[in-house]
Amino acid sequence: MTAETSTNAEECMKGDFGEVLEFSLCNENYALDINIVREIVEMMPITVIPRAPVYITGVINLRGEIVNIVNLNSFLKLPDRPITKGQKIIVLMAEVAGGNNVGVIVDTVSSVTEIKESQVDCMTQSIAGNESRYIKGIINTRQAEAGTDNEKKKGLIIWLDIHKMFKDIEKN
Repeated sequence: MTAETSTNAEECMKGDFGEVLEFSLCNENYALDINIVREIVEMMPITVIPRAPVYITGVINLRGEIVNIVNLNSFLKLPDRPITKGQKIIVLMAEVAGGNNVGVIVDTVSSVTEIKESQVDCMTQSIAGNESRYIKGIINTRQAEAGTDNEKKKGLIIWLDIHKMFKDIEKN
């Protein structure tokens, strides 16, 4: 089953253009709003918190600040995989998580990408499962190059609604 989308990008985009940070999880492309990213750091030792929810991997000490680490694979119910040195931690702005320092584990970080309203299909209603409510929209990066039949690679990117995700985490 799939989630329904709407081509009305005004529902999830503010303006004609926006910027997202592209990253991968389980060999799929994802994105989040660049304006909520504080920094990207290499994987470092994570201290496990006993009895924490399954999606809270633990905490790190980032230059003297304690940062809570969320495993997006667990939270989004993607296949679980061990944490490796090659993975990255995207540290988010504290306002995203109610003033808490929070980072999310991703497999790789690719780029900051400018997107146009015409590339976005916003999620309006979902029948794909509860976790799909955290999908803001689908970004289509395949566009024919002018005068050719060639398409740029990448394809579809799942645009996550991190704000909605952390609002739900705060409720629990």
